[in-house]
Amino acid sequence: MMRPGYHTGLVYMNDGRFHADVWNTSNQKFFVLSGVVAPGAYHHVAMTVDDTAKQLHLYVDGQEVSGSPTTYTGMLRDYGTAPLYIGSGNPFAASWKWMFKGTIDEVGVYNRALPGQEVLARVSGTAPAPTPVSDPVPTPTPVSNPPAPTPDPTPAPLPNPSVGIDGPLRVSPSNARYFTDNTGRAVYLTGSHTWNNFQDIGVNGNQITFNYPGYLDFLQGLNHNFIRLWVWESTSGGNWTPRAPQAFQRTGPGTAEDGGAKYNLSQFDQGYFDRLRQRIIAARDRGMYVSIMLFEGWSVHTSSQFFGHPYGRNNNVNGISGDLNGDGNGDEVHTLANGAVTSFEEAYVRKVIDTVNDLDNVLYEIGNEVTPDSTNWQYRLINTIKQYEATKPKRHPVGMTWQYSPPANNSNLFNSPADWISPHQEEDYMSNPPAADGRKVIIVDTDHLWGLGGDRAWAWRSFLRGLNPIYMDSYTDHSDGAFPNDGNAAPDPDARKAMGHTLSYAKRMNLIAMTPREDLASTGYCLANPSGGEYLVYAQNGGTFTVNLSGTTGSLNVEWFNPGTGQTIAGAPIAAGATQSMSAPFGGMSVLYLRR
Repeated sequence: MMRPGYHTGLVYMNDGRFHADVWNTSNQKFFVLSGVVAPGAYHHVAMTVDDTAKQLHLYVDGQEVSGSPTTYTGMLRDYGTAPLYIGSGNPFAASWKWMFKGTIDEVGVYNRALPGQEVLARVSGTAPAPTPVSDPVPTPTPVSNPPAPTPDPTPAPLPNPSVGIDGPLRVSPSNARYFTDNTGRAVYLTGSHTWNNFQDIGVNGNQITFNYPGYLDFLQGLNHNFIRLWVWESTSGGNWTPRAPQAFQRTGPGTAEDGGAKYNLSQFDQGYFDRLRQRIIAARDRGMYVSIMLFEGWSVHTSSQFFGHPYGRNNNVNGISGDLNGDGNGDEVHTLANGAVTSFEEAYVRKVIDTVNDLDNVLYEIGNEVTPDSTNWQYRLINTIKQYEATKPKRHPVGMTWQYSPPANNSNLFNSPADWISPHQEEDYMSNPPAADGRKVIIVDTDHLWGLGGDRAWAWRSFLRGLNPIYMDSYTDHSDGAFPNDGNAAPDPDARKAMGHTLSYAKRMNLIAMTPREDLASTGYCLANPSGGEYLVYAQNGGTFTVNLSGTTGSLNVEWFNPGTGQTIAGAPIAAGATQSMSAPFGGMSVLYLRR
């Protein structure tokens, strides 16, 4: 059953699974997949859309499927008088007929979302007869599943406990600026990342073994809870070579451009995936979330970078060439221009998911600063991840980050099916970031703003605007103490500390109920929950400022925090119900925390 166009509805796919889709007015698709249901017998299938709770449910034989409900955002697309087709996507279309091969009986359409108990009652025949109406809820676009390389075994989960991590992250249905977990509380993400925290990078040909346990010690000491795990697709590019391990085995026959054996794109290097899993588990055991960078734009942008890439025409035994126009770079591999390349990429993505799906502290990022021409490719991979994880025990957030160089813009990110995004500076995310409005969880990254940059003030401004700030750090504590800073700026220890301070407040506050309220503080930076009697105010220059407390009754406790020294000072309680003038008890930057 579906309505054509942006196909909304309920469909039985070629792979034997039922699929329920809805689209919103921002052209974002939300869906739920069942497990495999073998043909040859009747099954009761129900899809319900609860627009009050913003949830999509799918039931098979009266039981809600794994992964249901899924939460959607925005306003659902209005199809007007478009017909609802039963047994076809559109019987009059040239390419979208999708004729159902089978029989359909006892169809019902309702003008309300049936609760699970009523769905089960209709399966058992104990519910009253339905009242049909003309408004439907129908289906999806089938996605081809390219053949995957032969999978290798993945090690079993390590039995260490997860510290402060309670289930996979998902976008909070009540405050979509943040993720939540099984506790229902907001999970605010902040932390540092660096280029070789996954693969070891050589400097001028000399391999450096990254001190990953020391790196985690460093982050834990700063109270960080998020790592962006970098991936380099190529072994070449400037002074940062070689890069190991790589995802594919180098079996030959023949020699690649970098002097090693040619890659076999149909055979994964299990050592790569074992390391990936081990590093995520090690971070988990310290209470840290890890975003897996699946692809990397600076592995393909120039001929020197693409020189050692597995998709180079002279670098693999599979006859694959990622440089379709022969200009020496490989930006085409991050588009849909070559279907064979996309098939290998999707197989790699599925292998990553197979490796880490059972871990709770996982997020995915499609690619770092890939070409603006990658938009449709990234959208496809986001949906590929969501669809494949729908067949797995757990689902994890998928992110899309800034696309390198014009004409890319942040609208591609906001319009994507991603759960989280990392924008560029075009809306002044550097010095006066716009408040998050809940369209996406925003992980604002200095890497896409300065490259290397950002300071204490940036971290606090971002936090008070409902963002999740992370820091590109040229962390230099390697085994031999050598790694380049890459020029632009030295790391700022105050920025590192500030992110840890913001996380401390995020954990103390009822952040899930707080929203950016620039209008309530004369400083322009305020997170507030007036009805709950909780406010956090940032004052760039300290001094005296006002806070509008008219939405709160009673009295509030006062706490001052000095971001420069880390010192906390308690103040005398104040009366709510009106605008109050507040003066910091110390000079310079200050943070005010008011609570019942």
